[in-house]
Amino acid sequence: MVSRVERGPGRPREERVTGAVLSAVLELVTEQGMAAVTMDAVAARAGVSKPAIYRRWPSKHDLVIAAAENRIGVLAVPDMGDFRAELRAVLGARMEAYRVPGTSRLMAGMITAVEEGGDVNGAYRGYVSRIMGETRKILERGIARGDVRADVDVQAAATLVAAPLVFRLVIERQLPDERFAADLADMIARAVGAGA
Repeated sequence: MVSRVERGPGRPREERVTGAVLSAVLELVTEQGMAAVTMDAVAARAGVSKPAIYRRWPSKHDLVIAAAENRIGVLAVPDMGDFRAELRAVLGARMEAYRVPGTSRLMAGMITAVEEGGDVNGAYRGYVSRIMGETRKILERGIARGDVRADVDVQAAATLVAAPLVFRLVIERQLPDERFAADLADMIARAVGAGA
C-alpha cells in the first residue's frame, strides 16, 4: 500500500523559495560583490530553479531591489509626540541595517546600477522613494505638531536624513555607530526644528 502525503497550501514553499533566493543574493554580494549576482549563481546558491526566480523577479535589478528591501526596507515609526525621538528611531533602524555585513557593497552596487538609466533607474528610484517614505511621514507629522518648521522642504529634509549614513557607509567606508546617528539626529533636528 502506498502512503499518501498530504500537501498543504503552496504559501510556505513560496515563502521558503523567496527567502532562500533573497538570502542567496545578499550572501553573494557580501562575499564577492554585485558582479557575482547572476541568475545562475543565485539559483545555484538558493537551490532553486531559474524559472522559479524569473517568476518572481523578471530581471536581476528586480531581484537586487527585492534583496535590498529585505535588508533595508520600509520602516514604520509610531507617533512618539516628538520629531527628534522619531528621527532617532529612523536613524537607529537604518544604522543597524547598514552595519550588517555586505550592506555597503549592496548600496554601492545599487548606486552604480542607477547610472544605467531607463527602466532600471525608475525601479531604483521607486525603491528609494519607498524606503524614505517614513522619513517624509515623520517630517510631515512634525510640521503638523509644530515641532518642525512649516516652511521646511520635506523632500530635501528627507534626503538630508538619509544621505549622511549612506555617505559614511559607502564613500567613507566606515560603519555608522550610535554616536554618529545620535549626533546626526541632533543636527537635523536643530536644522529643521520649529525653534531653529
